[in-house]
Amino acid sequence: MKTKGSKQNSLEGEEMGIQPEHSLKQFPEHPSEQMGKGEMEKSSEVGEGERGIVEAVFEWSLWKSRLVVVLAVIFGVLGGILFAVVASADVIKAIKGTLNYFTGDFTGNGGEFHGWLIGKIIGAVDLYLIAVVLFIFAFGIYELFISRIDDAENSETSSKILSIHSLDELKDKLGKVVVMVLIVTFFKKVIHMEFHTPMEMLFLAFSIFALSISLYFLHKNH
Repeated sequence: MKTKGSKQNSLEGEEMGIQPEHSLKQFPEHPSEQMGKGEMEKSSEVGEGERGIVEAVFEWSLWKSRLVVVLAVIFGVLGGILFAVVASADVIKAIKGTLNYFTGDFTGNGGEFHGWLIGKIIGAVDLYLIAVVLFIFAFGIYELFISRIDDAENSETSSKILSIHSLDELKDKLGKVVVMVLIVTFFKKVIHMEFHTPMEMLFLAFSIFALSISLYFLHKNH
């Protein structure tokens, strides 16, 4: 049974023009509206497809552009080989000079053999270290940008030499070797220097102390 209050509310709703919920009907959309929505969806799908193709081509080209670093790898290896060959030639010259020294035919460096020999050997070590820098650079760049070296995976020395997983590791390895190159170069220059005043000797001692501190921090970080 309906109460008087509910009847009165329904009558007031009918007088105000409000239809009850059961009387509302869902009318279908106009055909032109349906066609318009379909065309909009198709055009959006086409636009998304075009953007996807352009994006895929661009990303493919961008990813393949990393192969340019192959030039750095190739010329880095070639540079390392050249430095190693020149250093070996210096060692061969040192061997020949040593033989001439023992036979009494040595005439290099004004007849001063020991300074000449130290200069040749230290210079060769310096060139070998620079060759190592170039090889580490080439191997690291190849593994970071191109691919893993398959032949190095089964090598026992690959874990020590080629354990480069980021640019920071490559930078650290190169930095340590570069510091060693600078130390050897400094030692080679000092050998041929002449010190005449106590102040010059003091500067030499200070520079050696600075090099020792740098080696300490390199070992500590390692």
